[in-house]
Amino acid sequence: MLTTEQACDRAADIVARAKAAGADAADAVFAADRMLSVSVRMGALEDVERSESEELGLRVFAGRRSASVSTSDLSGAALDTLVERALAMAREAPEDEWAGLAPAERLLRGSPPLLDLDDGASDSPEALKARALATEDAARAVSGVTNSEGGSASLSRAVMAIATSHGFAAGYAQTSHGLSASVLAGTGSGMERDYAHHSARHAATLDAPEAIGRLAGERAVARLNPQKIASGAMPVVFDRRVSSGMLGHLLGAIAGSAITRKTSFLLDALGTQVFARGVTIRDDPHRPRGLRSRPFDGEGLPVQPLKLVDDGMLETWLLDSASARQLGLEPTGHASRGIGGAPGVAPSNLFMQAGHIPPETLIAEIDYGVLVTELIGQGVNGITGDYSRGAAGFLIEKGEITRPVSEITIASNLKDMFRALTPANDLEFRYGINAPTLRIDGMTIAGD
Repeated sequence: MLTTEQACDRAADIVARAKAAGADAADAVFAADRMLSVSVRMGALEDVERSESEELGLRVFAGRRSASVSTSDLSGAALDTLVERALAMAREAPEDEWAGLAPAERLLRGSPPLLDLDDGASDSPEALKARALATEDAARAVSGVTNSEGGSASLSRAVMAIATSHGFAAGYAQTSHGLSASVLAGTGSGMERDYAHHSARHAATLDAPEAIGRLAGERAVARLNPQKIASGAMPVVFDRRVSSGMLGHLLGAIAGSAITRKTSFLLDALGTQVFARGVTIRDDPHRPRGLRSRPFDGEGLPVQPLKLVDDGMLETWLLDSASARQLGLEPTGHASRGIGGAPGVAPSNLFMQAGHIPPETLIAEIDYGVLVTELIGQGVNGITGDYSRGAAGFLIEKGEITRPVSEITIASNLKDMFRALTPANDLEFRYGINAPTLRIDGMTIAGD
């Protein structure tokens, strides 16, 4: 695999070709990755998958007109042809007065911060197979587990670089390791499925296969014999497995594109009380070994820790350069790039700060409610904030978690949910987006 320096050279080379061919400005993204995964089922090897790829994306500007192209053919002749086609497309594209590269004076200068994102990812297929088998074996050993959808272990390593025609060129490498198991409990029509997984930048920080497998098995067994419940208004507790979804809905509402297009239920909410007091939401791109850590954004701008919500107050939108220009604001370092297309926006290591109440206390105060561990469907309206999703989990009765429930729908409006939200004190950093256990009172439950 190429080094980060070689990746930067690839990106800078095609930008230079574009400028030489007549582009007014250009930027490029280069990405190379290799991946290895091993899957097992019922104690036997099921699949080994290996892949390697190198791709290059180019965006060119002809005045305020732009076009994006991408390729996996990195020969010199192919790159020259790609540049010609991109320029021809740009000259025929409609003008966009907000389009352009990031402000030159805002670009990251000097060396990118070191975030310890790369451990080399050098495990063998044999090592991954042993890890996957240990994970599945632990899940199948749980009493009540009757079948398995399998266990898997994977690793990947990626190198990416960004170069622009106005002075930026940098890259970085990152690795990812994963373990998972999915099993079934019960028999016949009463079977229930559940899973557990863990991802980490460094293999050494993965949870033990036995712990992941045992958790998958215990979760599946706990779901046996679910019941329906009567409809009504009641408190809902969101387990940490699903609580981060609240932050996902917030992100969609504060993305620059949603604000410029006026398609957000939080359109006029900047600087106002959006969440209950005491709720703080942070984005930290500099978290060492973080699953979404990055030394710069997709336009070459520096990134820094930021409060999106402070004590319930909405403090900022998430802006790339184009949406910032349109709104008369400054970009926030949240531009995100794929190989093709113009930048969008995305958070880094986003999390809701832990509250002060143990989750056991949040539950103990509930006379009758629901603990949600699984959400189904995408019934969320980003324009109105209306929220309605299928769910499964456990009934809470007189402060105790009693029996599994399924086939229910939980509904409300995100504005009301945000203001009624109470975070517990059990925040863990296991995913790219993290939140503690959350309690929201007064949601509508549709059951029997």
